[in-house]
Amino acid sequence: MELMFWWLIAPALVIAALAGWRAFRPDRHANARRRPVANADRLTALPEYQAALRRHRRWLAVSALAAVTLLVSAVAAAARPVELTTIAPEQHNRDIMLCLDTSGSMSSADSAVVQVFAQLAKEFDGERIGLTVFDSSAVQVFPLTDDYAYVQEQLTLAKDAFEGNSGSAGFLDGTWNGRGSSLIGDGLASCVNGFPDTAATDARSAEAGTSHTGNADTGQRRSRSIVMATDNYLSGDPIFTLEQAAALAKGREVTVYALNPGDFDYGPGAGQPGARLRTAAEASGGKYYRLDSPEAVADIVRSVQESEATAMKGAPQAVVSDRPELPLTLAVLSGLVLAGASWRLRP
Repeated sequence: MELMFWWLIAPALVIAALAGWRAFRPDRHANARRRPVANADRLTALPEYQAALRRHRRWLAVSALAAVTLLVSAVAAAARPVELTTIAPEQHNRDIMLCLDTSGSMSSADSAVVQVFAQLAKEFDGERIGLTVFDSSAVQVFPLTDDYAYVQEQLTLAKDAFEGNSGSAGFLDGTWNGRGSSLIGDGLASCVNGFPDTAATDARSAEAGTSHTGNADTGQRRSRSIVMATDNYLSGDPIFTLEQAAALAKGREVTVYALNPGDFDYGPGAGQPGARLRTAAEASGGKYYRLDSPEAVADIVRSVQESEATAMKGAPQAVVSDRPELPLTLAVLSGLVLAGASWRLRP
């Protein structure tokens, strides 16, 4: 327990000392104001007078004690008693990477996909969200963050870019640096690599002889999910096939949820792009949806939130808690006692 405004005690003591000195100093003019009364000693010797005098003195003592207690407790409350504690808050966060195919075959659907992503972001609470876009090469638009205002701002820029609005023309810069187009496997692998590599970090920490405590990205594994929007229409020679990228995701315990805006274009056959995308998503433990499926957003949010979220210790935080209960309680009680004693001392 500490007093935030402890310096108030010094002026309070000075004022109290001045008040006490003024109250108890001898009054040199008191005798001049007194008037002699004949046979007063007989009156003061009466038992009733002595009893009344004792009662009066007791109530004076009670009043004085109550007044002192009231002043002390009031000064203590004004000095703001606080309790300082250090806590390491427990967090239950998940990481979600939004992964968007921006190839030509997706141009008519990307704006709708971004709207779905924005709706997903509004439904999450406490999760970190990132966005990666890809065509022949992948670009991380923003890393994992829980700043949802920033996420919505970036998704608005993405929507403007896909709708051809001025000022957002450079949003997709860097996605055409590879050979070919719509390299789905490479895009998914890049999204998987967008999560922090806890294994590598732990290895570096072990080599350095250090430990990481309270860091959400080191030494503690988060629940990880990818929401990938693509029609799976491959046009080029990727480094990773879709199946290889899905295996990479599964090996790193990343669940893939696939959104396909072209589900009806290719049919349900086993060799069709939609069917292969479904198989890859389900192989990672995730699910497959048509983009226009009314239950897609709700089902993805529910599935992600039902996934195991590792309890992690956040960075230590100093917490200052006001504790005025005791001085304020004493002030109220002593005020009531002082009021009662003043009533008993009335003339």
